[in-house]
Amino acid sequence: MSLLAKLALCAWALAGLIAQANAWGFSYGDQTANNQVCLSCHGKTGEVPKGTYIDPQRFTQTAHANLGCEACHATVPANHPDGNKVPKADCRECHSGISEEYARGLHASKTSCNGCHNPHLVQNPKDVSGQEINMICSNCHNSLEMTAKHGEWLPQSELHLRMLPCITCHTGARDYYISMYIVKSKGDSRFGKREVAEYDELKTMAGGRPIVSLIDTNRDNYVSLEELRVFNRTQTSLHLYGMMTPATVSHKFEILDSRRNCSFCHTSGSGPMQTSFIAVPEADGTFLRVPVEKGAVLDALYAAPDFYMMGSTKNAKLNQIGLAIICCGLIMPVGHGFVRFLTRKNRKQKEHQS
Repeated sequence: MSLLAKLALCAWALAGLIAQANAWGFSYGDQTANNQVCLSCHGKTGEVPKGTYIDPQRFTQTAHANLGCEACHATVPANHPDGNKVPKADCRECHSGISEEYARGLHASKTSCNGCHNPHLVQNPKDVSGQEINMICSNCHNSLEMTAKHGEWLPQSELHLRMLPCITCHTGARDYYISMYIVKSKGDSRFGKREVAEYDELKTMAGGRPIVSLIDTNRDNYVSLEELRVFNRTQTSLHLYGMMTPATVSHKFEILDSRRNCSFCHTSGSGPMQTSFIAVPEADGTFLRVPVEKGAVLDALYAAPDFYMMGSTKNAKLNQIGLAIICCGLIMPVGHGFVRFLTRKNRKQKEHQS
């Protein structure tokens, strides 16, 4: 073997040893999400204090997992744990824009980022349901109190708070879409409280097939109005539950007078309200967004029966029913008047004879 080949072989072996040492260097993982070293302790409840335990299965599905622990915890010393307190990560290093936006809102003086977000469980906004967003808010804002407070000016406040994530009205977002979740009543009761159906439950109902096949019967990853209608007519225990969600999440929380105007949401033929997705739960706790044919919300009677918006929801069947009611209401007075007009001479003669 030539000297050059020997030198190349030695360099390759040395690089391998260095890489292995770095990969298993104590304290944190690398930029390819190799977090096993940290999780070998922090992923076991008996190894670390309760506040520093991280659920390995849930963490690997989060938005931060792919960054690697070192991205946020670069200040952790190589001899960790050495008994010293580890500095907390500063969210502003990556999220400076969001931090500045948040500082201009109502919550800035109330809590920091981790008051609402667990950095080891945080997910992309499109992977979180509207109900989960509201659950975060309810950690500080009591649901009953909020319903009563909104009820001072908002008709059917309980319904509105159930159909809207808090951020829909309390941020300056402008573009919205309708996200429809598969919900199931408790105990299969017709009048039971409806909650987002769990992955395992829906997987069983799908018989081993992808859950979306319960609605998307032709498996083209696109839900037509006809497929929605068939789902709503044939399913007895499952329903679709729509929520109007901002397309872009804002962290400037505020009270906006424009949201007190019914026309903000209930305007005739609102274009954004026609953009809809079915949010299908995944095994990792996220949601798969499957696009729905435009007009699903406007076809409320069949397509999304649990999401009806006055004004913006136009349905031909409802128009026909309304017209029929008006016509029936006019038949009696108009018919009675017409008969009296035809018999006016006879009535005059009888009056004259009497």
